[in-house]
Amino acid sequence: MKGQRGITVAALASLGVLLSAGIGAPAGAQERAGGPKPVSGFPLPDGFQPEGIAIGPGPVAYFGSRVDGDIYRVDLRTGRGAVFSQGPGTPSLGMKTDHRGRLFVAGGTGGDARVVDTRTGRILASYRLAEGASFVNDVLLTKGAAWFTDSTNKVLYKLPLGRGGALPAAAKRLGITGVDYFEGINANGIAPTPDGRDLLVVQSNQGRLLRIDPATGKATVVDLGGQTLEFGDGLLLKGRTLYVVQNRANLVAEVRLNGSGTSGRVVRRIGDSRFDVPTTVAAFGHRLYLPNARFTTPPTPATPYDAVAITVR
Repeated sequence: MKGQRGITVAALASLGVLLSAGIGAPAGAQERAGGPKPVSGFPLPDGFQPEGIAIGPGPVAYFGSRVDGDIYRVDLRTGRGAVFSQGPGTPSLGMKTDHRGRLFVAGGTGGDARVVDTRTGRILASYRLAEGASFVNDVLLTKGAAWFTDSTNKVLYKLPLGRGGALPAAAKRLGITGVDYFEGINANGIAPTPDGRDLLVVQSNQGRLLRIDPATGKATVVDLGGQTLEFGDGLLLKGRTLYVVQNRANLVAEVRLNGSGTSGRVVRRIGDSRFDVPTTVAAFGHRLYLPNARFTTPPTPATPYDAVAITVR
């Protein structure tokens, strides 16, 4: 979930959008009910090299490691956690959980995906998605499928889910047409359109947001009124608001979309002094949690990592 084209924060600010820190907001429903207040940041294991994050059900977050694919589980009420599922030796990047207690994991350069039981850490299923060069980057769960992006190849991978969410025997491939791919990181984060009919994918190296028909693979560029999403990485849709993590810019763009996702406008870009190349985002209550991947810091087994939360309205 990496972006590669250079851009400065000053250049982004010159676009005329609001650059601001996270603003305080009322706590989530769990907090209003008198439960423990989730922490606003916590350490991850030294040398972990975090990339993806998934939250829920409940105040539980999951983080994947780029080093070996280990998955670290954290209690958001305390910030304490532990590795609960050993990785396959290849990366664990984008992740999503479902209400059935399953964690869907994108395998990065491993060219694969797997589904993990969130109660036991056991691997329920593994899928070979690509042969040769690939970068299986992020995942989205819809009503009937799990969709995975590939930052190298012009394709989406689909795990069609059966009755009761039954996992398939194999994945399907959907070729992407209508747009060009370039050297570097192409398709990255993925989210649904507000009406749920199509898929939104950020193309990191072009700073573009793509709208893709899940039936045909036809892609069009979302009209953002001339704004770009350089270093676009993880996506999170809440209503008609799409949050786009701009990793190396240390920003989160807040994009207000129309219902079909054909157009939108960047209403602000949120910065925070604690950001150190955050990659993706997940929500709990009014908080957005982001792992700091620290791509600009040479990784060692002793390099510290963390996750931070910002509060948004």
